[in-house]
Amino acid sequence: MAALDGKMVRVIDGVHLRAYPGQVTALLGANGAGKTTTLECAQGLTRPNGGSVRLLGQDPYEAGAGLRSRVGVMLQEGGLPQAIRPVPLLRHVAGMYQRPRSVDDLVDRLGIGNFANTPIRRLSGGQKQRVALAAALVGDPEVVFLDEPSAGLDPQSRAVVFELIQELRAEGLGIILTTHLMDDAQRLADYVFIIDAGKTVAHGTVAELTKATDESAGVERLLTFDARPGLDLAALRALPLEVHEAVPGRYTVAGALTPGHLAQLAGFWAAQNVMPAAIHMAPRSLEDVFLDISGKELR
Repeated sequence: MAALDGKMVRVIDGVHLRAYPGQVTALLGANGAGKTTTLECAQGLTRPNGGSVRLLGQDPYEAGAGLRSRVGVMLQEGGLPQAIRPVPLLRHVAGMYQRPRSVDDLVDRLGIGNFANTPIRRLSGGQKQRVALAAALVGDPEVVFLDEPSAGLDPQSRAVVFELIQELRAEGLGIILTTHLMDDAQRLADYVFIIDAGKTVAHGTVAELTKATDESAGVERLLTFDARPGLDLAALRALPLEVHEAVPGRYTVAGALTPGHLAQLAGFWAAQNVMPAAIHMAPRSLEDVFLDISGKELR
């Protein structure tokens, strides 16, 4: 529950998720879906007024320093003192732990040395993200929460962060991340939870959510083609596929496409005397699943 305009509003109600060591668990949801509140409860920053939350077997809200020393948290917004420089900050944070990671190693891996003499308030968003990630990892946690870890990163930094996350997973670290970049989740996540309106509405591996199947049975794919607007789609809609003119002149065909379906599609073009200006086909993506579940409207 949360206060909104003087009234108590139920923010999350029916969120069920579980994360395991040595896995990347992604939490996805549209703005206002309840991701932040869910993670605040899981991290012990907010006390839920119902349900059960356990972090490494303990109630995170009631637990003391012993549990908190085993958990790393990277916040996308704020959390870093603005006047200090990155390396002194990381050494200060490392000093709070019995067995911290090497600050020098993290500085080197994340390229922090390139801006080590710049106060945090003057860093770019991507540079602050790298410092925040280092601060979350320097205590050598068993579990780490990463809020939008690739936000604001250039392609080179993004590749470095992805490589580090994959190494940490291989070391047995439990990683819970949120992201609005579906490609990131599809690339990194072992398991995905999608929440909407405060409830878990879908969960599974990326393959399960995208319904990847054996090639002979047809893989869930999305095919788009560009042609003249207003084609008569009646013949295509006789197929067990979803067929739409998404915008004038841009057509989508979605479903378990087989070579036979492609032959029928070519026959449709011939019957309509159409030569598509562009054709693109790809497996059904996590973003497709997310939009189907959460809707395409802005929130």
